[in-house]
Amino acid sequence: MNRLTKDQRTVLGGRFDGDEALRRQIAALFGLLASIYGSERLVLKAGKLGALQEMRSDQSTERISALQKLVYEDPTIASPEEEDIPRIIEEIQDELADLLARKSVEETIEKRIAEKMQEKHEEYVRDIRSQVLKENGTVENAQTLRKYAELEKHEHQKVARSVLQHVRPSSLKEIVGQDSAVRSLLAKLASPYPQHILLYGPPGTGKTTAARLVLEHAKGLPSTPYAKDASFVEVDGTTLRWDPREVTNPLLGSVHDPIYQGARRDLAEGGVPEPKLGLVSEAHGGLLFIDEIGEMDPLLQSKLLKVLEDKRVSFDSSYYDPADPQVPKYIKQLFEKGAPADFVLIGATTRDPEDISPALRSRCAEIYFEPLSADSIRRIIKQAARRLRVKVEPAVLELMTEYAMEGRKAVGLLADAFGLALYENEGKRPARKFLQLEERHVKQAIQSNRLIPHAPSRSSEEPEIGKSFGLGVLGYMGSVLEIEAMVFPAREKGKGTIRFNEAAGSMARDSVFNAASVIRKLTGRDLGDYDLHINVVGGARVDGPSAGLAMLLAMVSALEEWPLRQDVAVTGEVSLQGKIKSIGGIYEKIYGAKQAGMKTVIVPGENAREIADPPANIEIVTADSVEQVLAYVRAK
Repeated sequence: MNRLTKDQRTVLGGRFDGDEALRRQIAALFGLLASIYGSERLVLKAGKLGALQEMRSDQSTERISALQKLVYEDPTIASPEEEDIPRIIEEIQDELADLLARKSVEETIEKRIAEKMQEKHEEYVRDIRSQVLKENGTVENAQTLRKYAELEKHEHQKVARSVLQHVRPSSLKEIVGQDSAVRSLLAKLASPYPQHILLYGPPGTGKTTAARLVLEHAKGLPSTPYAKDASFVEVDGTTLRWDPREVTNPLLGSVHDPIYQGARRDLAEGGVPEPKLGLVSEAHGGLLFIDEIGEMDPLLQSKLLKVLEDKRVSFDSSYYDPADPQVPKYIKQLFEKGAPADFVLIGATTRDPEDISPALRSRCAEIYFEPLSADSIRRIIKQAARRLRVKVEPAVLELMTEYAMEGRKAVGLLADAFGLALYENEGKRPARKFLQLEERHVKQAIQSNRLIPHAPSRSSEEPEIGKSFGLGVLGYMGSVLEIEAMVFPAREKGKGTIRFNEAAGSMARDSVFNAASVIRKLTGRDLGDYDLHINVVGGARVDGPSAGLAMLLAMVSALEEWPLRQDVAVTGEVSLQGKIKSIGGIYEKIYGAKQAGMKTVIVPGENAREIADPPANIEIVTADSVEQVLAYVRAK
């Protein structure tokens, strides 16, 4: 509200004091009226009320009468008596104060109304302009068109082309070394009732490619439920980050609230939340492939299991009002019925099955991809070399196989050697010929990548005393453990010592003491009379009891000076009674033994039923007791 000026306060607060003072007060009051109504408007108003002549009179009583008629807008008011003039002056002052206050408030309100009308007008003009631009298809301007042209130019510039994409198998026949896994995958996916699946296996064995190709094959079969356009949605479980408040969830979908995140502009203005669909909805009717599913957040896994059961994704928001007429039909349906999410889940992992959620495993069939053998690596390299138009000699192929234990690494090594050969040829391919890849190219690639042989051959035709080969598993890759033992008579009988790798672990130490008891039973000798030193070559850590048999063989060989065959690897837990107990990871261990050049693998008899399809060119022998193993590995 505007404040009264000093002169106005003086006039309105003044008192009658003689004719001159009265005239000044009357003149000031007329001045206030003129400031309120304006001079011209005041004259017109005085004419309508019959006060114009009185307003111009020299008589104070008549001028006061004119003031009363103008202030109260009453033409019937007569001239006042002199004794009433002070009272009338005060009443006129109070009324003028009210008029000034009302005028100040009205001006403020009118100003705000004008500002609001201007804002609405500008917004209306913007909406009209936007609508016209949309209708005319001219939403672009010079700057946006220039940026679009730059983006299009970049789209057509290709510098890096992944060699893995170039040599990736394009049919199921080109997947190498996984015939059993691919058949099992086909049986579970290419069916009227497809199953959710978990794929186990080391990296670079073709899990993702197999799943993609099996879906394409299944879409062409009449008995499967997949449409021709069924989607294959691929995502890495390690990158699936989400907010427990459901502000963002790329896998399942989330709700964009109008206040915190902002839905579309037209929805946000009406306070309508907008659901955003996730990958499970994108995969509806097709296949959702989650690589490294074992790395996903456990709570997100639980939410995914709920979607698998319901085949729908539900959405919720405190901003959703079902009675709001501004809510579009599709948003109402998403909040009230949810979004369809009927898909087949395939999760791939390099973890052990025990590390995967039991709830997830119970809902999925399980398929195991085997580690690639040397023969499979050779086939992968040859297949990739044909696509790259590269000629690989047998010696070069063997060298690459020695340093690559998975398909992805083998193709990468081939690509590095190919690049070196092409560089030496000044970037030109021979006309109508395959580029020759030489051994020196591969060696340069090996040296630059600091590669080491993954499974150097350890087998030998010559028997040795105090040395045996055990088998271990790291991830899904089997490996050979070289174990050696030395025995010396103790300086004092009955006070012998046993020394063992500290890094090998407590399990391996327990296996040594178990073996000592069995040796005493077999030979009648007390190891307390000897100083015994056992070593796992390379400092490998032994996490389970499966190396117990190999340790016993090395110890008894050193004690009795029995030479042992060096082309045999053994695995199994030894009980105190000398029995060979079952162990895990049997397939991986057999593959590891084959990679190391072993001719024979001895496994517990209890594991025999697990070996349905052993690899070629390696003999599998089962044994139930230490005596049976000694009879086989002791050199004649």
